[in-house]
Amino acid sequence: MGCTAVHWKEPDEELDRLAHDVVDAAITVHREPGPGFLESVYEEALCVELKMRGMEFVRQLPVPVLYKGHEVGEGRLDLLVEDVLVVEVKAVESLAPVHSAQVISYLKATRHQLGLLMNFNTPLLKDGLKRIIFSHS
Repeated sequence: MGCTAVHWKEPDEELDRLAHDVVDAAITVHREPGPGFLESVYEEALCVELKMRGMEFVRQLPVPVLYKGHEVGEGRLDLLVEDVLVVEVKAVESLAPVHSAQVISYLKATRHQLGLLMNFNTPLLKDGLKRIIFSHS
């Protein structure tokens, strides 16, 4: 799993453990249908798996986009797990820098520290995982 750190400070043990649990759930999801489906299929399946594991999450959470203190738009976070972990689900040929930038923007906007970018359109999910850390000043 790749890692991008912006203003790097390692998350605490509890948050790190949560991230590992969510990755484990995603691997379980990926094994069943495999690559080739739409993002919405993987997002829905991941929600089912997280629910079965007793994890709390919010799906498609609106995130206001601010410019000089004015709301100018809105993003949608795929999942916010346990109110601390940002999860962005993709089903693309390969992850691009814009996908990491999207997660970093969500981390900044929500003031959360850790995000997982998951591309389910890979033969092995571990090759489509990116852990992104953002420490707020």
